[in-house]
Amino acid sequence: MKVARFYAPGDIRIEEAPEPAPAADQVKIRVHNTSTCGTDLKIYRHGHHHIDPPRVIGHEIAGEVVEVGSDVSGWAPGDRVQVIAAIPCGQCPDCERGWRTICPNQLSMGYHFDGGFAEYMIVPDEVLRVDGLNRIPDGLSYAEASVAEPLACVLNGQEFAQVGKGDVVVVTGAGPIGCLHVRLARARGAEAVYLVELNRGRLDMAANLVKPDAAICGSETDPIEEVLKLTGGRGADVIITAAAAGKAQEDALKMAARRGRISFFGGLPKDNPIIACDSNLVHYRELTIYGANGSSPDHNKQALELIASGAVPVDDLITHRLPLDGVLEAIDTVASGQAIKVTIEPAHA
Repeated sequence: MKVARFYAPGDIRIEEAPEPAPAADQVKIRVHNTSTCGTDLKIYRHGHHHIDPPRVIGHEIAGEVVEVGSDVSGWAPGDRVQVIAAIPCGQCPDCERGWRTICPNQLSMGYHFDGGFAEYMIVPDEVLRVDGLNRIPDGLSYAEASVAEPLACVLNGQEFAQVGKGDVVVVTGAGPIGCLHVRLARARGAEAVYLVELNRGRLDMAANLVKPDAAICGSETDPIEEVLKLTGGRGADVIITAAAAGKAQEDALKMAARRGRISFFGGLPKDNPIIACDSNLVHYRELTIYGANGSSPDHNKQALELIASGAVPVDDLITHRLPLDGVLEAIDTVASGQAIKVTIEPAHA
């Protein structure tokens, strides 16, 4: 079978590999779609401390069960499934408290285990033990199901920041994550959602699809002034920084309404993670700053239902579909900012 393996920064190879066979406690799937994200680009450029190469990467996975290990029950060939990316241990104090997104023993598909840029892959026991293999609802395509993983992360961030009815929400960053944030905020009852992005072309492409109440180009206007103008000087109830930019986080503090909630959704580069925080704004305005780290198996299930119900459409966000041979082209397309969501379709190769 064909796979895309990461060997070193700048070195991903399309190779032939033996087709895997599941152990007694594993499930084998035929991969139909593995969507790409900014993390794949980071891995390609810089590697990752959790990846011991060579490794088949790709972690936004949907496929079809083709073989089930003898000790596994509840699954059969032909079942359509989505696979979680972040795998909690389910046993540590944090997992026992229900905080599975911050499990200190977390493993990940495409990092610790071979991922979805392959024609076939093994779903390990670690995924099955935490109920991380999810049935794809009827009527939902494999491509749409692969987007459940990033939507699950978005759902975790918005649940934590308590996005809800009547909120004015600002989303900074018009990539796939920002687009999902706009749609989920609407589904959760936000009164208005504003999208902020530095790149005019990317902003226009995203805004044309998700239609925010205002699209603010940060390279052409001051987003803080614009948000304050749009809100009559009050500021936004929730600001979600879906961009790896310290300035976006600093701006968020200045555009927040009293009692505003700020979600630092996008992490910053490890060599420059420090921002200037006006502590008095936090103190006197009673602001709350939330982190957001990945998703839990339950978030993945909820995300599939949100997509299947039509509450958060994703099909139109998939702007590029490429065969497995096109993984490097997909990563270049992500890097160019000319796509919203790029998906790889190994089963169609």
